[in-house]
Amino acid sequence: MRRHFLKTAVLGGFLLATFAVPAVADEPVKVVYHLSDGSAQAARALANIRNHLRAAPDTRIVVVALGDGIKLLLKDATDPTGARFEPAVVALAQQGVQFRICGNTLAAHDIAPTQVIATATVVPSGVAEIARLQSREGYAYLRP
Repeated sequence: MRRHFLKTAVLGGFLLATFAVPAVADEPVKVVYHLSDGSAQAARALANIRNHLRAAPDTRIVVVALGDGIKLLLKDATDPTGARFEPAVVALAQQGVQFRICGNTLAAHDIAPTQVIATATVVPSGVAEIARLQSREGYAYLRP
């Protein structure tokens, strides 16, 4: 009896692995980039995302900005060299990258949603959005 159970378990595991792997392999990789440290981190993240898309153009990328990371998604915000972030964000959005900004952070800093660039979406909570993307939608977490 135990031997039969063992054979069944091994065969079942083999079949699961055989049929489950191709379904996962066919799905695009999904990644959430967490930005919370300001302009220098945002500039690094944009470079990382461009490199990421060059290497794996089918990757689904969502950027979630909160805390000091919201600087990336505010109108007229600049990187440490003085270049505006918005053109780079718009170019990545045209490649399918989604940008989300924390409503809690905006409220805490008394920043009106009208100050957010048009390609970004305000979400109620940045950390809740990251957790939802990871736990419910299977996104990998990256923090540049």
